[in-house]
Amino acid sequence: MTLVREAMLTDPKALPASASAQEAGELLTRPEVRAVLVVDGERLVGVVTCEGLVERVVAAGRDPRTTALGDVAEPVAFSALPDMAVEDAYRLMELEDVERLPVTEDGRLVGVLSRSALTRRLAEDEPPADEPDAAEV
Repeated sequence: MTLVREAMLTDPKALPASASAQEAGELLTRPEVRAVLVVDGERLVGVVTCEGLVERVVAAGRDPRTTALGDVAEPVAFSALPDMAVEDAYRLMELEDVERLPVTEDGRLVGVLSRSALTRRLAEDEPPADEPDAAEV
């Protein structure tokens, strides 16, 4: 059984809670970035998405240059634990329809899982289908 700690990216990209909404918006313009994790020190405090920035900053009339991410980040609804089986983490990602899943330990952000990376890893771990048994040959 493979554990999350063996499959996670151990240096997840995150912005501090004191960073501006504009900084998060700049990151979110990249096609590979769908959400920005927000930390206070090492503690995960939330996540910011494009939709969240539009709703909590733009539509609310706030200045993105001076609005701190800690004030607009949404709480993280779920995360993985380092000692969780990757299969369980993958099922959670499928159920919640997320591409990336933060990995926390005692509230600290210690990694992040990518659904596409897990899909590849799980496919590599599966035995080939319909391979003849050595006893049958």
